[in-house]
Formats: sequence, structure tokens, C-alpha cells
Amino acid sequence: MNHPSSRMLNRIKAVYLYIKDQGTVSTNELADEFGITDRTMQRDLSILEYNGLVSSPHRGKWTITEKKVKIS
Repeated sequence: MNHPSSRMLNRIKAVYLYIKDQGTVSTNELADEFGITDRTMQRDLSILEYNGLVSSPHRGKWTITEKKVKIS
């Protein structure tokens, strides 16, 4: 797997903070908010999910987990 670019990491961080702020959001809502395709957003979310930072309690809906995260 290639390393994500810093631009992508910044967006992923912003996505995490947005979800944290909003509570539960849909993939569509996130894609619209960040001006990217659902597919790209899905990829960002899967990185967050893989790292245990977000979960999808319902299909297409996302929320953050209890995992403590330091955002530098």
C-alpha cells in the first residue's frame, strides 16, 4: 500500500473531527461537506475504521469510537 499524502492525512483528520463534532453522519453528507466523491470518502473512512477511530453502526452511517486520539 502506498503511503497516504499529507493532503489526504489532513483531510482524514478533518473528517474525523467533523464526525466527532456532528455525532453520526452519512458517507454522502461527508462527501458533500468535503467536496469529494462517495468512493474517495469511503476510502478515507476505511482508513479511520482500520485504525479503530470510527465505526459504522448502520450501513452508510459513521460515528467515532471511544478510542482516545491525539490530534497534532
